[in-house]
Amino acid sequence: MQTNAVSAPAGEKPKQAGFFLSGRMDWTFFFIVIVVLCIGLIMMFSASYVSAYYYKGNSLYYIVRQLLFGAAGVAAMLLISKVNYRIFRVGAWPAYFVSIALLIVALFMPETKGVRRWIYVGPISFQPSEIAKFAVVLLFAHLIVKFGPAKMKMTRFGLVPFVALLAPIVALMIKEPHLSGTILILGLAVVMLFIGGTSVWWFAAGAILVAGAGALVIFKPDLLTVFAHYAGTRIEIWLDPFSDPLDKGFQTLQSLYAIGSGGLMGAGIGGSRQKYLYIPEPYNDFIFAVVCEELGFVGATLILCIFALLVWRGFVIAARCRDRFGALVAAGLTAQVGIQTILNVAVVTNTIPNTGISLPFFSYGGTSLLMLLGEMGVILSVSRNASLEKE
Repeated sequence: MQTNAVSAPAGEKPKQAGFFLSGRMDWTFFFIVIVVLCIGLIMMFSASYVSAYYYKGNSLYYIVRQLLFGAAGVAAMLLISKVNYRIFRVGAWPAYFVSIALLIVALFMPETKGVRRWIYVGPISFQPSEIAKFAVVLLFAHLIVKFGPAKMKMTRFGLVPFVALLAPIVALMIKEPHLSGTILILGLAVVMLFIGGTSVWWFAAGAILVAGAGALVIFKPDLLTVFAHYAGTRIEIWLDPFSDPLDKGFQTLQSLYAIGSGGLMGAGIGGSRQKYLYIPEPYNDFIFAVVCEELGFVGATLILCIFALLVWRGFVIAARCRDRFGALVAAGLTAQVGIQTILNVAVVTNTIPNTGISLPFFSYGGTSLLMLLGEMGVILSVSRNASLEKE
């Protein structure tokens, strides 16, 4: 079904109506996504087959499931790329309230490793925070467009409503606790508000507060334990992982050993030693350590360059979009991938405390991969309305 252009005021480009879009999607972005996905699946299999054989009795256990979700995700991405992304604006508020409801439900689920981040439905489990991230992008984009550039510079429009809407999500994620998800959500909010036109002075004030809090945590980490024992312990281990090398600091130390042993060129795909039950769940949050060990500094750098290309192309799509809502959605979803990748690499290299955050397209998790590829489909949908042809 092709969409028809509707009339637009003078000076504005015509908008497309209908459920499906007929424009040409950005094949460069699609190709980069597929490349990252394929590399991620190869590395996930290499990182997982030892654990899969030891714990599940089948070395293909994790990769088969990831491949199935990956195939379904690519199909969903292509389908969603044809859907008019403006349809999602109608669901911004429902998605927000559904995400809050799911975050509440997660608090009543059984604990997994001391946290309640997952909802279990039979054999399937998922983190409601994945839906919350998408909901925040949609709702913020909707409100920024609704308020307009002039109102976004005013505190009562450009800051207060967004802080009020973000507060319950952040509070529920802290309750789980889900430190990495909280940081990611806050990072997304900052990106959306900055692009949306919120006064730059608020970001300057926020940067000063963050710098002050960071200095306080580094020089007085024991103060943090008074307010949040969970986060305080993570900070203490980050500062000195050798203080508890056989328990809380074990994963970080094994990750650093893997990175260091990879050297310049790595041990080759399949050659990791640390994945032999040294790094806990090497196919998940710490898969980048296995990447560094097997592909070395050169291979890991090339993978990060591909991620950078993905983020760059996503922002190109956002910059060339024909309407503000689409531009904001594309920028927000692209920023999510970029921020999450940076946080994961920072955790694996012990640059920041261990927050338990996955590496997009690489870490094991079928429902999160499906959700991520669906979001890439939304960006591709935006690209159909963007002017990407060379002049």
